[in-house]
Amino acid sequence: MNNSKPIREIEEVLVARAASDGDGVQLKRVFGGGNLARFDPFLMLDEFGSDKAGDYIGGFPSHPHRGFETVTYMLEGNMEHRDHMGNIGNLGAGDVQWMKAGSGVIHSEMPMQKEGRMHGFQLWLNLPSSEKMTPATYKDINASDIPTYKAGNVSITAIAGELTTSDIKLNGAVSGLSTDPAYLDIAFEKGDQIDIDVPDAYTALVYVYQGSAYVGENVDENVGEHAVGKDYLLSKGKLARLSKHGLLRIKASADSKVLVMTGKPIGEAIVQQGPFVMNTIAEIQLAIREYNEGTFV
Repeated sequence: MNNSKPIREIEEVLVARAASDGDGVQLKRVFGGGNLARFDPFLMLDEFGSDKAGDYIGGFPSHPHRGFETVTYMLEGNMEHRDHMGNIGNLGAGDVQWMKAGSGVIHSEMPMQKEGRMHGFQLWLNLPSSEKMTPATYKDINASDIPTYKAGNVSITAIAGELTTSDIKLNGAVSGLSTDPAYLDIAFEKGDQIDIDVPDAYTALVYVYQGSAYVGENVDENVGEHAVGKDYLLSKGKLARLSKHGLLRIKASADSKVLVMTGKPIGEAIVQQGPFVMNTIAEIQLAIREYNEGTFV
């Protein structure tokens, strides 16, 4: 770990907001919409979680995507994926579904339970223009195949990417993608501090979904939530977008959990309309027309 590097500072804090998607699924939209370039290569993060069946039972019936990748990460519950390619995936606790929509996919994500708690995340990851019209792919990753690491009192589940913390190389279950995404689920069991070495110019996002965490240079526990800049206390349901250079420093109390997402910006125009993300309005219009005409896939 290169301790001579500066520590990344927070540039923006977002509060997850209540939303509804699919067939009435109640969720929290952590980020998405607006000026998407500031999250490049990421597009959106949703957190779904409820022990009330009425909040999730409708699921996400058959719908299309084009131009990006979706990553579904289950913490609790059971969800089934079906798509036009004939893929059927059964996602349970700790499992990940990594789907590249590419030129087009039509799929559904439906709960396989009528009661109990369901909790997880869906992350949207953009594709460069050269890959937007490549064939769709689908991959299920079992929880047992996702590497886990221990750094002091911190446990790290490495879903994707190759990063380093505390001289430990974190090699995720998914790697080799053009946007070089890293996706980590970090649990602070007894409270601790970690520094993560993120490549310069890469986007870095931190989302707290349990407890709270300080992000920044001083990680001074006396600093309140007003101190945007060098450090900041992120409470549950808040996301920080950080500066593009230096180490990512996180300090959290016991029983806190955060997601860390880093990636190489694409730097191209982003045009989104619903489930389609392309580079121009004309490409969006083509996707809509093909879907309506039945020639989408």
